[in-house]
Amino acid sequence: MEKNELHTGKVISLGTEGEGIINTEGTTVFVPFCLVQEEVSFKVLKVKGNIAYGKLEKVLTPSKDRVAPPCPVFKKCGGCSLQHMNYTAQADFKRQTVARSLQKIGGISAEVADTVTCDNEYRYRNKLVLPIGVLQGETILGFYAPHSHRIVPIEDCLIEAEWVKDIIRAVKSFSKISGHRGYDEEKREGVLRRIVVREIKGKFVIALVAVKNINLSAFANLLKEKFENFTLLLNINPSSGNSVFGKEWHTVYGGGYFDAEDLGIVYRAGANTFLQVNDEIRTKLYSRVIEEADCDAVALDLYSGGGMLTAMLAKKCQKAYGIEIVEEASRCADELKVRNSLEDKMQNICGDVGENIEQVFKKTQGKKRIIVCDPPRKGMERSVVKAILRAEADKVILISCNPATLARDLGILTGALIERDGELVKCETAASPYEIMSITPFDMFPQTPHVETLVCLRTKS
Repeated sequence: MEKNELHTGKVISLGTEGEGIINTEGTTVFVPFCLVQEEVSFKVLKVKGNIAYGKLEKVLTPSKDRVAPPCPVFKKCGGCSLQHMNYTAQADFKRQTVARSLQKIGGISAEVADTVTCDNEYRYRNKLVLPIGVLQGETILGFYAPHSHRIVPIEDCLIEAEWVKDIIRAVKSFSKISGHRGYDEEKREGVLRRIVVREIKGKFVIALVAVKNINLSAFANLLKEKFENFTLLLNINPSSGNSVFGKEWHTVYGGGYFDAEDLGIVYRAGANTFLQVNDEIRTKLYSRVIEEADCDAVALDLYSGGGMLTAMLAKKCQKAYGIEIVEEASRCADELKVRNSLEDKMQNICGDVGENIEQVFKKTQGKKRIIVCDPPRKGMERSVVKAILRAEADKVILISCNPATLARDLGILTGALIERDGELVKCETAASPYEIMSITPFDMFPQTPHVETLVCLRTKS
């Protein structure tokens, strides 16, 4: 098989990113935008040994699960790569992705429940982060093309709420009025870098990121024409890196934040506050976590961030401890504790997760205990997994946005993976204090291959 050749083949399965997998001429070829059992023609883009990557040319025999993508920049934009797959099939693909990852990486053969789906497969996001650039002298907004920083211009995004169209128009109008153009990353020219919007139950925190301090009064007036309840902030980010925000903030209009309530917890949300982007699925996911938390237990929330889940656990359990290494997030958690009158039931610890687990469990000897863990995409550090095993809590509840790292961590916790000479190897006989109660995918991100997974473990009886 050579680069630029045209081939035909049948899709036998899908990869973790939703790409079609085709075996032909002794080569495994990955071709995006295909579905299982489809006969397709494709062009070879890259060959490396017995692995190749191709571009879909034509679907010769369409799957019954294929639908017409509604987005005009589908395939050009780097997001929403599953729009060609009907939503029922998307949910099953995500269930299978979790199951395959657990088996292949973690050596875990366990039943994975049906994916908890979203009522709205489009228009579900409460947060927008759009880069602002320039094309042929005109300011544009859009998402990056796959594997690049080339902006694909858009006027709308179908997974964002309807207000995205008003935001895009307002930024473009402001650019013309003010003369401040979008930012050219290669030339490092221009002023406007990004627009970030968070909707909190009909209220909007809007942040415009620029390379320098500029007057946003005209932008505020444009926003007033479409938005009744908003606050506007200016963030200064002159750096050449990929970070969304710089360190300098200015409140231009409104208070800079809004107070809100979710599952009985009152919180304050600003431009930098972390909240899951899908309100409906966040509520379903957190509700399930709280259902699993016993009233008579002490809860330990690892990688606790701003403390939202810690506060929910504190309201139900005897007490909840949150451990978070980021100082700013830990301060937010302390403010959340006070705002919800949880001073006696919620304690936040700013520090390394692995180093603080045993300290907390020494304080709670003799009490029923549960661990809730929602790590970043890279999963848990090995030291944290080992500390959880030593803690022998009555329950362990894992939340993961990455099936691969979930499989690794869960494999260690269940004994399906053991460490040998510094490497993890599969083992069918290793002992573990825990057994799996349930594994449930949650579709936080319809139209994309990403999935959140909730795993509940308990000590073996």
